[in-house]
Amino acid sequence: MVSEQLVDLSRLQFAATAMYHFLFVPLTLGMVWLLVIMESAYVMTGKVIYKDMTRFWGKLFGINFALGVTTGITLEFQFGTNWAYYSHYVGDIFGAPLAIEGLMAFFLESTMIGLFFFGWDRLSRRQHLLVTLLMAIGTNLSALWILIANGWMQNPVGAEFSFETMRMELTDFWAVVFNPDAQAKFVHTVSAGYVTGAMFVLSISSWYLLRGRDVEFAKRSFRIAAAFGFASVCSVIVLGDESGYTVGEAQQTKLAAMEAMWDTETAPAGFNVIALPNEADMKNDWALHIPYVMGLIGTRSLDKELPGLKDILAHNRTRVETGVAAVKLLEKLRADPQDAAAREAFDRVKADLGFGLLLKKYVRSMDEVTPELMDRAARDTLPRVTPLFWTFRIMVALGFAMLALFGLALWYSVKGDFAQRPWLLRWALWFLPMPWIASEMGWFVAEYGRQPWTIYGVLPTHLSVSTLSVDSLYGSLAGFVGFYTVLLVVEMYLMVKFARQGPGSLGTGRYDHEASRTTLAHA
Repeated sequence: MVSEQLVDLSRLQFAATAMYHFLFVPLTLGMVWLLVIMESAYVMTGKVIYKDMTRFWGKLFGINFALGVTTGITLEFQFGTNWAYYSHYVGDIFGAPLAIEGLMAFFLESTMIGLFFFGWDRLSRRQHLLVTLLMAIGTNLSALWILIANGWMQNPVGAEFSFETMRMELTDFWAVVFNPDAQAKFVHTVSAGYVTGAMFVLSISSWYLLRGRDVEFAKRSFRIAAAFGFASVCSVIVLGDESGYTVGEAQQTKLAAMEAMWDTETAPAGFNVIALPNEADMKNDWALHIPYVMGLIGTRSLDKELPGLKDILAHNRTRVETGVAAVKLLEKLRADPQDAAAREAFDRVKADLGFGLLLKKYVRSMDEVTPELMDRAARDTLPRVTPLFWTFRIMVALGFAMLALFGLALWYSVKGDFAQRPWLLRWALWFLPMPWIASEMGWFVAEYGRQPWTIYGVLPTHLSVSTLSVDSLYGSLAGFVGFYTVLLVVEMYLMVKFARQGPGSLGTGRYDHEASRTTLAHA
């Protein structure tokens, strides 16, 4: 049995590394497409201001990309250092998308980013635009394969357990690739990244406008960010709804916990706008409840039920009992692989093997299992409701607040008088960190809501960790947090430094109205 402290520290270290890494990722995903839009405008119009916009925002993109790579590499190494049994158990499946990401996407984006920065004077306008486009495609392909791997952790399709190797083995690669959970997670995550990039450009452009500097440069950047951001935030909301639907299909426990839905309601289920969950008594002490809404969102129907946590708990208690039988049969098969009767019996119950493995947290042998321990293991399958419930709602509230901001920014961009509305510019400036907060909360919901599983329904978290000392984990955790904090401070310092310098850092001088008319022929 692994100590609970070891598991908690391993989880905390991976969570800290992942959350630091995801401070850099969304901006990379979003900024790269804004660069494509700006450079496309340069190629089509020949106006040098669009080239300078691409180069200036590209400089900030490059700082962020470099630090994102640094944190991402360390994150992948942790699968081997901190989660060795996980890597052994599911490496055949989980490793494939990550390998493809490295070979297909990371090499592409890394090569193209070099050409992007050093190819301005060596490539034609169209060739350089193609480089920028390939850089954007590579960045998004990288996200695709990583999220395919993560989606499989949430919904493990296309694989089955082999008692001969004691590992999960890949049976259908394309089922893993086209996993609905992975695809929904990909489009939702990259759209959130697009919002982050748009908010970054919108906020800094607002800062220039509030100070009356580089006005034409800031106006054009603001307009592009407003249009791109509005389309992106609409996508986040629509695709977030689709992501919620796939959660309802594959992870009903997580969905019920997110909604503090304790009891199964007559279809269609209602929606708790806000509530005060009472986890000890498995009820809400108070709730603002809207009938029918959750059923429509979660099932796309009027007659399909969404199970409440109490019914899920009872169902999981049955699966734990079946899982105990599966573990015992597995041990019998390991002793005698030729036992046909044991193999046939194991095949009937192996879908619940993971639920039996939950008891390995409490006992070394299934012969020590008691009904009370089965009850405890079943209760372990329910994540804590209160943090999931409120984190999800704060994330959604921020999403709709950003929808309002981008909608108004686009509206006044079309009217042409946004620069004369300081309240809008201040709103955009102060909302700069909100996409990051919403993204981090989204990942918290996705990962915390999956507990107690590393692979949902298959491999419990407490069995996935490496055999490490607690002292080494404390030391490495402190080292990672300290190092990443330094990287974050460096990024913020560089971002603020070059943002304050503005496009003048390119040697172009200040942008007034006449400068915005400069064309390639006069450059």
